[in-house]
Amino acid sequence: MSGTTVVVAKERTDAPLPPVRVPRRRGTELALLVLAVGLSVLGYVDVGLAVNHAVPPDAATYGAGLSALALVAHLAVRRRAPCADPLLLPIAVLLNGLGLVLIYRLDLETPKDTAAPAQLVWSTAGVTLFIAVVTALRDHRTLQRYAYLSVVTAMTLLTLPILFPAVNGARIWIRVAGFSIQPAEFAKILLAVFFAAYLAANRTALAYTGRRIWKLQLPTGRVLGPIVAIWLLSVGVLILERDLGTSLLFFGLFVILLYVATGRTGWIAVGLLLAAVGAFAVGSLEPHVHGRVADWLHPFASIEAGDGPTQLAQSLFAFAAGGLLGTGLGLGESILIGFAAKSDFILATAGEELGLSGLSAIFLLYAVLVARGFRAGLALRDPFGRLLATGLASILALQVFVIAGGVTGLIPLTGMAMPFLAQGGSSVVTNWIIVALLVRVSDSARNQPPPPHA
Repeated sequence: MSGTTVVVAKERTDAPLPPVRVPRRRGTELALLVLAVGLSVLGYVDVGLAVNHAVPPDAATYGAGLSALALVAHLAVRRRAPCADPLLLPIAVLLNGLGLVLIYRLDLETPKDTAAPAQLVWSTAGVTLFIAVVTALRDHRTLQRYAYLSVVTAMTLLTLPILFPAVNGARIWIRVAGFSIQPAEFAKILLAVFFAAYLAANRTALAYTGRRIWKLQLPTGRVLGPIVAIWLLSVGVLILERDLGTSLLFFGLFVILLYVATGRTGWIAVGLLLAAVGAFAVGSLEPHVHGRVADWLHPFASIEAGDGPTQLAQSLFAFAAGGLLGTGLGLGESILIGFAAKSDFILATAGEELGLSGLSAIFLLYAVLVARGFRAGLALRDPFGRLLATGLASILALQVFVIAGGVTGLIPLTGMAMPFLAQGGSSVVTNWIIVALLVRVSDSARNQPPPPHA
């Protein structure tokens, strides 16, 4: 009798476990989207009341348009990526909506130079591409097949601006018949795909072969050479174009993915050392960069010389005027920063009119967006998906750090666009593509079969 009991217990132990049902949380996503759209419309109305003492006549149209974009994107995620992270899309909609509000607020100070309508068009294009990527890309691992096509396309995009005249000291734009585009914004996604695919295919050789120097395992040149050559070529082209912000972004992306692929902390130390040497060399030899470094070291030197404040000094004044709670939307003076108030320095408007509390909330939104991207990568078991999610999330994190550090005086200015907030069509479109890829990766991470030991 006891033997029979043991057999029955063993059979029950060996029985297959029922599949775990992953909560889809699409209702949570929809509720957060309603909140995101509501906050954006409320900010739009608040700006109109503060500046013109009346509700903007197109407030209903703005709310309806933003609601339609959010709803269509939500339906695409619900249909094609039902297990995706429910926070990614609402955060993107809220940041994009807040960016439109800030640009509209600055447009009221420059009636002859309005940017909000064009930004809305670019945002619509970005959401359209978001829907296209989520719908057409059924498996993120498909991108691994196009690694070398991605790097060839990226290098082509990076070199094209050399053929066009410089704008504000940098050759980063392609301008044809009044239409402009920044190719490096698209190249960063393609290079992230290439780095992830190459490192995933060669991660064992990178981590365990080659010569060991001190505490760093140096891979063989045959393995590390191609990716280093691509990285050096891309950074070199960007330095020739004086696009130092994007070159710093590519350098950080390369070091982070190399560290994630190999697990060797020595690469972080080598990366920081090379970054310091490169920054010192470029800052000393390149006049355009040297001027920005000098302005960073002495932001009030021009005031003391009687020449008036620079953009960085005006930005610092804007943050100081904001205080803890801010002056209120529409009641700041950040337009005094000049032509870059809607692009490079739009964070100064947020700091002045929303205060430290509002600025902290914006940084927390970025932090959650990046953290959810890292979380999706950690949950995946395929190396390419893990590296791709890490790379895409790192792009957003590095952009926020470089831009926020520049406008607050932490590091020298580099001239990049704040994701979703700043004026810039190429930036908005590519950031929506990044969010779409993170949605696809997170859906795969939450929908993958359980590991065999489960």
